[in-house]
Amino acid sequence: MRLKSELFSFKEAAEWASKYLDREVTPTNISYLVQYAKIRKYYDEQNKVKVDKGELRDYYDQNIIKKQEAWKKSLGKDLNWALSFDQLREADTTKHVHRLHPYKGKFIPQLVEYFLDNRVNKFKKEAFFKEGDIILDPFLGSGTTIIQASELGMHSIGIDVSEFNCLISKVKSDDYNTLELDHILKDALSKMIGFSNKTFDEKFETELKERLSEFNEKYFPNPEFKYKIKEGKINEEEYADEKLKQFLEENKAFLNRNGANDKATLLGENSIPGFITKWFSKRIKQELFFYLKLTESMKDEKIRNAMRVILSRTARSCRATTHSDLATLKEPQEGPYYCSKHRKICTPINTIIKHLRRNTYDTVKRLKTYSNLKKKAYSSIIHGDSRSADIFEIVKSENPELYKILERQKIAGVFTSPPYVGQIDYHEQHAYAYELFSIPRKDEKEIGPLSRGNGKQARDEYVEGISKVLLNISRFVKDDGDFFIVANDKYNLYPFIAEKSNLKIVNQFKRPVLNRTERDRQPYAEIIFHMKKV
Repeated sequence: MRLKSELFSFKEAAEWASKYLDREVTPTNISYLVQYAKIRKYYDEQNKVKVDKGELRDYYDQNIIKKQEAWKKSLGKDLNWALSFDQLREADTTKHVHRLHPYKGKFIPQLVEYFLDNRVNKFKKEAFFKEGDIILDPFLGSGTTIIQASELGMHSIGIDVSEFNCLISKVKSDDYNTLELDHILKDALSKMIGFSNKTFDEKFETELKERLSEFNEKYFPNPEFKYKIKEGKINEEEYADEKLKQFLEENKAFLNRNGANDKATLLGENSIPGFITKWFSKRIKQELFFYLKLTESMKDEKIRNAMRVILSRTARSCRATTHSDLATLKEPQEGPYYCSKHRKICTPINTIIKHLRRNTYDTVKRLKTYSNLKKKAYSSIIHGDSRSADIFEIVKSENPELYKILERQKIAGVFTSPPYVGQIDYHEQHAYAYELFSIPRKDEKEIGPLSRGNGKQARDEYVEGISKVLLNISRFVKDDGDFFIVANDKYNLYPFIAEKSNLKIVNQFKRPVLNRTERDRQPYAEIIFHMKKV
């Protein structure tokens, strides 16, 4: 007989777990553990769902505490664990505009803030920058450095070879009339919904969800089905294959009915580019291009750019793939399938409306929040190659007010995270956006892309590329400026890079990276190299 004192409500369990782990745990986190069969659910005398304290403690001991101890052992004793920021919630590390658009390979804003702000501690013994300084990020990415610089009252310059990266950063950093922005974006959303409802059979989507829900409740009850897999009572692969075939056969006639109501309004299929043709359903392609036309008709460049980011973010979430392969595409998924992530029959998203609505409201909210936080500071975003860009001349032409400050004080320092050798193809991760907006790609300009691997030749090319960047930008940084470079330097390349760049490494801050969003959640260590001119 289980003692009542061992049973917690989700709220009570979250409070206990927060103290036990010394980090914030929410009732939603507890609910997740139940839904994904990590722990069991029980019912008290009032038939309210509860969880068992002993099971919860055992789960955290095995999956959090022991793992972290193993990570600490494998990553080394010289780590600055305060820089892991592991205690932060996802809402903190993706605050305001930092979650405006998905982007692989970005660092969390708290890391930037730690080195830019004026606070000191036993690890960071001096403040390197002050309000009014100019900060440079020659590998702009999605703009984390320039956003945090503005929040701290620092001017900033970001450079990126990818035009789409520059677009994301501009939308994050621009100033808006938020009331006007809110009105225009919601009007565009309304027009999109009107088009979709007129053109497509909305009843089909509703009925498909109902049929899936009924079938899953019968054959994949949650969390009971997950427990049976966990306990070895069901061969998941065989059972799932059998039930998927059953669902497709029972609903064959229904599934064949999917189509448009008014085919006269459809865009010709031959006018849609390759990646989009392959990775989006018929309905979604039409919806994307209808919203794109609304975007192109917008005269205000800032609002047009905001709409493009909303559309790109929506498109990324609506690709025809399985839930488990959304981050790394494998094969297009056109119809219902057994989902190994949710352990039930799922179907690819077949309309952008839900995501477009959510992203529209979320974008307005995040831009409003950031506009109230950032201080009066200039930022300049340069679409160009950091190996050769003449920063002063470009800023003089594009941002005269910032140039006046630049003339007086030069750039105070650098905070950046270059690509890791052989890890990401930065253009390819947003291939759909380049096609949607007809943006020229410059894949050949990327330094250390995944496509070139991480062999000796690739590492040599990487050293050469990063060194050229540092040599070029050093011309614009004041003589005693500070360079902070975040790198996963498992090949020990940065001592050579520093030497080739006429820089010296004066300090290193080694941090564990424990919060991973990709499927590969193995932790690793990053080094923040502090360099100065020789």
